[in-house]
Amino acid sequence: MSRFNTPISIETVAASKIDQVDFSNLAFGNIFSDHMLVCDFKNGAWEMPKIMPYQNISISPSARVFHYGQAIFEGMKAYKDQEGAAWLFRPEENFKRFNTSCVRMAMPEIREDYFFDGLQELLKLDQNWIKSGAGNSLYIRPFMIASEAGVSASPATEYKFMIICSPAQAYYGGQVRVKIAEKFSRAAPGGFGYAKAAGNYAGQFYPTKLAQEEGFQQLIWTDAKTHEYIEEAGVMNIFVRIGDTLITGPTSDSILDGVTRKSIIQIAEDQGYAIEVRPLKVQEILDAQKDGSLKEMFGAGTAAVVSPISGFGYQGETYELPSIENSYAMQFKKKLNDIQYNQAADPYGWRVAAW
Repeated sequence: MSRFNTPISIETVAASKIDQVDFSNLAFGNIFSDHMLVCDFKNGAWEMPKIMPYQNISISPSARVFHYGQAIFEGMKAYKDQEGAAWLFRPEENFKRFNTSCVRMAMPEIREDYFFDGLQELLKLDQNWIKSGAGNSLYIRPFMIASEAGVSASPATEYKFMIICSPAQAYYGGQVRVKIAEKFSRAAPGGFGYAKAAGNYAGQFYPTKLAQEEGFQQLIWTDAKTHEYIEEAGVMNIFVRIGDTLITGPTSDSILDGVTRKSIIQIAEDQGYAIEVRPLKVQEILDAQKDGSLKEMFGAGTAAVVSPISGFGYQGETYELPSIENSYAMQFKKKLNDIQYNQAADPYGWRVAAW
């Protein structure tokens, strides 16, 4: 990762809490490493970044994030190989998407030097929280909130950019069952579905809860206008294999441009898989299920990397997918994991030293 020699104020913890953590039994996103990065935007400029012990923050009850939802985030991971070196996976894509989200939510873009130098120093301090071994990683959560006090319905003039880190094991263990949405939508054309805005996720919780009450883990979102086309799977992009052809929908203003998604597409194209990036109708999936050509469905995202789907529900019916040895889902997961954990050559330059 390139260095810009950014001045950063650093305050370290008196004693690490790492010895209190059971790394063999981690619930995703509940435990956080010793330090965090904080950077405030005031008077039209970003102040010096600060790294400090992980702690609560003080903020006004009238901070605009609470009233108008100016909040965005990213999800990244650091991986450690068997020799103890730490790596990031395509961090420049997360940085670009973070600032794309900033622009859409009328928030100030974070400086590149603050983002990367701040992240690098934070990971160096908390490097012992990055554990080697399959499935182990340090989940990295950069985020920004509107911190200005006042309830005027307008963009804030003050913001807080932060990075916190959480040790993680494999996410979504095993396969998942999904329900294809018939009424609810994740995002609409002309909206901000392509941004990683907090409100996009809050709006998913209720319909997902209803699906879970029916025995499914996630929803497959359909388009807001007709509910005829597949968009995303839960908080992941979705791939469908019909015959030997892999299909995923194109990105749009209602579909997130996932880093894992674009990586799978690149690998598939380069290694000769038949892949199509095009709109995909629910009916096409049902027809393929009926004639036996529907082979696989899987989600792709930072947290899970690849999550196979074992079955889906639609209009009161439940459909099972075949169990396939050496599935495309597992092939792509292995190829990505091998690059992420420095176990294979990286012809794309996606693997970046964490410091």
